[in-house]
Amino acid sequence: MAFTRATGKHRRPSRMHRTTARAAGIAALATTGVVGTLAAPALAAEPEAEQTGITPVISIGDSVAEEIDAQAAAQKQAALDAAAREAAMEAARERAAEAAEEAREAKERAAREAERKRLNTFVAPITASYVSTAYQAGSSLWSSGSHTGIDFHASTGTTVHAVGVGTVVEAGWGGAYGNQVVIKMHDGTYTQYGHLSSIGVSVGQSVSAGQQIGLSGATGNVTGPHLHFEARTSAEYGSDIDPVAYLRSHGVNV
Repeated sequence: MAFTRATGKHRRPSRMHRTTARAAGIAALATTGVVGTLAAPALAAEPEAEQTGITPVISIGDSVAEEIDAQAAAQKQAALDAAAREAAMEAARERAAEAAEEAREAKERAAREAERKRLNTFVAPITASYVSTAYQAGSSLWSSGSHTGIDFHASTGTTVHAVGVGTVVEAGWGGAYGNQVVIKMHDGTYTQYGHLSSIGVSVGQSVSAGQQIGLSGATGNVTGPHLHFEARTSAEYGSDIDPVAYLRSHGVNV
């Protein structure tokens, strides 16, 4: 009598097929280090390798497989958590760098604004005074026949200020002007302060608006103490411009 074996696509996999497939999964996990962390007794409790005569395979139970899966999932989650922490740290570093850059730019803007304000600040040469002799007033007292500046009322010893930022180019005796100071302003114009009783600056010195440069007096060709103030296009006599218009153009109320 001939016997035939049941065949067909619904045939249940043999034990060797199942264990071989699971062994392949273990081998794959072993390369990632998952199986290596399992306790030895867990594997020892499982059956030893089958001797099929073809390829040694390891049969493991469902509990061990589930533990392996859990470990793999935990390692994957740990890797995701580590990546998330690193991303958060990188984002924090970027925010800190951006904040530092913004602070640096704000500091630079503030410094530029402060310098702009310093350069554009002007004051009157005599505090709480008034113009006693106008620009281009005519008189035989002046060699040119007219007044080349303006006179500020001031008694001897009154503080005289630089009207703005500049550098002293003359400081000493100026003939008819007596003791004088001439300052080259930051914009290239010049200012002159005459008839001083004393001088408090020297040539080459930088001055700022409101800084004391001397004391008013009555030196040179004068009839009484006052401050003679000129605005010029150069340091030389004869290059004068209207000092009232000059001061007003820089915000000084004269």
